[in-house]
Amino acid sequence: MKPSSRRKARVCALQMLYSWEISHNNIKESAIQFLKEKNKTNIDIVYFYDLIIGITCDCENIDNLMKPYLFRSLRELGHIEKAILRISFYELHKRNDIPYKVSINEGIELAKLFGSQDSHKFINGVLDKAVFKMGYNKKVILT
Repeated sequence: MKPSSRRKARVCALQMLYSWEISHNNIKESAIQFLKEKNKTNIDIVYFYDLIIGITCDCENIDNLMKPYLFRSLRELGHIEKAILRISFYELHKRNDIPYKVSINEGIELAKLFGSQDSHKFINGVLDKAVFKMGYNKKVILT
C-alpha cells in the first residue's frame, strides 16, 4: 500500500520538527532546503507547510494542551515522540477536516516508523486519553 500524500507530508513534517527542536533553525528556510533535497513526489506540500508553520508558531500552546495527558514531563520526552504528539494534537485541535481516528492512527504509524521500540504504545495511550477527555470527536479550537 502506497502512503498517501498527507502521510508523506506528516513524515516530512516530523523530520523538520525534529530538526527544528534540536537546531532551532528558521523553519521556513530549513523547509525550503529540505524540499529541494527530497523527492517531492506525491507530498501534500500545502499540508506540510500548514503543519510545520502552524506547530512552530503555536508550539507553546500545543505543548500546554498536551501536558495533562502525558505520563511524564515534556523535558523527558524524546524529540521524535514530542514531534509526533505535536502533529497529532495540532490535527486534533486545529484541523476539523481530519477525523480524530485518523489523527490517532497517523500518530501511531509515525511512532512505529520513527520512534523507539514501544513509543507507538506511549503515543496511542496519550492520544487515546486526550480524545476521551475531549469528548471523542469534539474539536477544541486553540486560542
